Amino acid sequence: MKNKSRTYNVGHELRKIVYMLCMVVTIFLADVVVVNATTTEDDAAAAERILDNQQEDEERTNIREPGSDQTGDELKKLNIANSLTIEYDNGNGELSGTLRILLILTALAVVPILLVTITSFTRILIVLHFTRQALNTQTAPPNQVLIAISLFLTFFIMQPVIAKVYTEAIVPYDAGEIGFEEAFEIAVDPMRAFMFEQTQVKDIDAFMQISNTAWDGESLNQVPTSVLIPAFIISELRTAFIIGFLIYVPFIVIDMVVASVLMSMGMMMLPPTTISMPFKILLFVLADGWNLVIVYLVRTFY
Repeated sequence: MKNKSRTYNVGHELRKIVYMLCMVVTIFLADVVVVNATTTEDDAAAAERILDNQQEDEERTNIREPGSDQTGDELKKLNIANSLTIEYDNGNGELSGTLRILLILTALAVVPILLVTITSFTRILIVLHFTRQALNTQTAPPNQVLIAISLFLTFFIMQPVIAKVYTEAIVPYDAGEIGFEEAFEIAVDPMRAFMFEQTQVKDIDAFMQISNTAWDGESLNQVPTSVLIPAFIISELRTAFIIGFLIYVPFIVIDMVVASVLMSMGMMMLPPTTISMPFKILLFVLADGWNLVIVYLVRTFY
């Protein structure tokens, strides 16, 4: 048993030595081949001739010397279609098309929030909701109709502001006359002016005190946007509820009259709202209520 084990071990060691010698020879031969390949002048000259005779085609990838593209137009022709890149030119960075699309999609997700917070949409929708509640018609007009009316009225009211943003910020930016940051600052100014006109001074002053920011009580430039937006929302809610209360008053009078008549007739089991709703609708139609509510609601922004 001992002889067999010793014979087995010797044979195993011999095989190891043979394998190692084969690996050394293989590595040596590979190095020689690499050296010969890299130092062969004929192959290098042949590669240069192939590149020199190659015709350039804009629809395919052309091999160029590194650093040959310098202008912005030449950089746009590089084969970077499926990558996210940021190009730099003399220290001024320019966002690539892919990154711009990503930013635009992100902005579209924020548009509904901006539509509700920094436009006239909130006041209009709340007033229309109070009008429907005062009429006691439950779901007539439905929520989709109220939202659609609020959207179109918002576009009508905000049209001068949107037109100013488009002409002064978007058009110059598309033409390359101004950068993204400058266009953003120009676009924000008309929106700030609109919100400042519709915001009460006490609301701005309250948020300025919370943020420990000095303000003279008149200048818009001293009010940061982070303070102006919440102050504008509070003012819009207050104004909308005041208008809703004024709309409720005549309909409450009708409810009280109908309830008194039913009580005097001893018809206490009959809900007064069931009898008063037709009279409310009749009064609203005869007074051309929708025209009065919508027209005077729009005029509150001017």
